[in-house]
Amino acid sequence: MPPESKLPAPCVVVLVGPSGAGKSTWAAAQFRPELVVSSDRLRAVVGASEDDISASTDALRLLDEIIAARIGRRLTTVVDSTGLDPVRRRAWLALARSAGIPCFAVGFDTPAEQCRARNRARPKPVPADVLSAQLRSWTQARADLPGEGFDEVLAPEPVRVVPPEFAVVRTGASTATSEPPAGLRFGLHIGTFTPPGGSASLAAWLEEIAVGAEEAGFDAIYVMDHFRQIPQVGRPWEDFLESYTTLSYLAAVTSRVRLGALVTGISHRNVAHLGKIVASLDVLSGGRAVCGLGLAWFEQEHRAWGLDFPSTATRYAMLEDALRLLPMLWGPGSPSFEGAVLRVPEAVGYPRPLQAHIPITVGGGGERRTLRLAAQYADAANVLGDVGTVARKAQVLRRHCLDVGRDPEQVALSHLSTVLVGHDDTQVAELIERHRGRHQDPARYAAANHAGTVPDHVGRVRSLVDVGVGEVVVRVAGLERVADLEPMAGVIAALR
Repeated sequence: MPPESKLPAPCVVVLVGPSGAGKSTWAAAQFRPELVVSSDRLRAVVGASEDDISASTDALRLLDEIIAARIGRRLTTVVDSTGLDPVRRRAWLALARSAGIPCFAVGFDTPAEQCRARNRARPKPVPADVLSAQLRSWTQARADLPGEGFDEVLAPEPVRVVPPEFAVVRTGASTATSEPPAGLRFGLHIGTFTPPGGSASLAAWLEEIAVGAEEAGFDAIYVMDHFRQIPQVGRPWEDFLESYTTLSYLAAVTSRVRLGALVTGISHRNVAHLGKIVASLDVLSGGRAVCGLGLAWFEQEHRAWGLDFPSTATRYAMLEDALRLLPMLWGPGSPSFEGAVLRVPEAVGYPRPLQAHIPITVGGGGERRTLRLAAQYADAANVLGDVGTVARKAQVLRRHCLDVGRDPEQVALSHLSTVLVGHDDTQVAELIERHRGRHQDPARYAAANHAGTVPDHVGRVRSLVDVGVGEVVVRVAGLERVADLEPMAGVIAALR
């Protein structure tokens, strides 16, 4: 079987070939029915039946209207017509280009005799002279297609429509023989606390998820440091646990994973107090604490809680001060600290952390200042974005390391994203339908949550590793029970 092509969603797919070439059969095998716009079916809408040739003009006009509407809404659209009219074909391509959507042609180079035989076998065949004209048009279309500007002209072989990031990463087949990436770590990011049983079941649910994450092979568990749910994830009145209380609980119910907030808002607490909290977490977890630090961004949250929300410049100064101060608080003696905005007369705390050095991660992808602070002071930088974005930030981080006289190998690159993982396309489709909102387009939801199969995610992780990522942190969309981690466990196992 030839390898499948991965088409990025949304996209436009134009089928080109004469009657009897196999277009509708192929489309039905490759795409969900709602993605396919068929001129034959539209004849049955505006005429007596799919075979009502007298309704062809009206059907094609309706076809064009539907295609324009779908492309305007950025929906994946498969055009199941003969596609032999070059003017109409190029018009569909122009619509896709205007919407910024990739457009592919699929050419059905079926032998003429096979087309005629299939046509004769139909209950109501296309008139022979019409089919002969289509076959002649196909000869010209076959020659014209490569130069018409489509992103690619494909043969009618297996295809899948996937979130854009999966369309450009390595395929599962190419990863099967690759060696596992050395030293790759996986983190589970828990960003919601809404188990099916409500708040009364939260403690038991959290323990089950944490223990399951260890069994699945995760190396770390992270939580968000917010006081209420953020708008990118849920509603402000949803249950949301305090971060470091939660991490202390996780320390008690786990034995191996590292634990930290990704990331601690620099303006959320007195920084010296934060140092005490992290040191306590390290002791109680047996030396498993990670300290994530970030600039803090959610002004509305600060205002609601009566917290000061300093200017961006002040928060950057606080972040740099914290990066200098915290190792002093965790180290020997009781030195005084005088920073740009923070002052601590006695940087002392007992008990000391069990780790000789608590790893510090700076969260944020700001290329001018945030990544430079990570390069100068931190052990890792946590960034967001697709593979291309991450590759650029990895290079920026490396340049900053060299500028400040630090070995780039000393600062790891960590990546955070939301994922939806299934064992096959059927399970992925079921997960999308279960978790997407009523008004969310499935393709957009899939793209936002990186919905894909285990091989898709193996390829994506390998691509991230290729550009420098050493830790892959995932928030599993719709995480309700430990079984929801099982497909991700397959990804981890494939890369170990």
